Amino acid sequence: MDALVLVDIQNDFCPGGALAVAGGDEVVPVANELQKQFDLVVATKDWHPPGHASFETLWPPHCVQGTPGAEFHPALDTSRLAHVFLKGTDPAVDSYSGFFDNEHKLSTGLGDYLRAQGVTRVFVCGLATDYCVKFTALDALRLGFETYVVTDACRGVEVNAGDTARALGEMRVAGAHLTESRQVAEALKQG
Repeated sequence: MDALVLVDIQNDFCPGGALAVAGGDEVVPVANELQKQFDLVVATKDWHPPGHASFETLWPPHCVQGTPGAEFHPALDTSRLAHVFLKGTDPAVDSYSGFFDNEHKLSTGLGDYLRAQGVTRVFVCGLATDYCVKFTALDALRLGFETYVVTDACRGVEVNAGDTARALGEMRVAGAHLTESRQVAEALKQG
């Protein structure tokens, strides 16, 4: 079985948000169209407590639990979501991946949930390519899921120029298939 994993398509990662990704809102219509091709759609949310450790280092405060910035982009179709997995909830440890925290000590439950549904192949998209999408895809591969990254349904933060291209290369080398939304239907048929 196949699953679509929507990574962190939240207000704070879209234009006007606290940690805006350039063009972040452009993934929304693509993600909405992709959902129609899948029987199982799940999503992740960055869900940080106030004063999260990451706010003191690399990132400004973002996706704080219960704030408008932590909510899904209003144009994202959430009616098809079977489950939403919260990440980054430990005040001391960040969680880029939708599967585990950055120390690989705490699981979000996503892997077990997908296995329980009989999923063997995941299609990953969302925000941001060079952080949460990348680490979600890499963990999916480590857990044995055949993994596709839908590149036109992702956007990168680009803290440093070229980060997105490097992230895509890293995912490909690790075994992920890089595809575009127009190719997903064909990939699903070959499943």
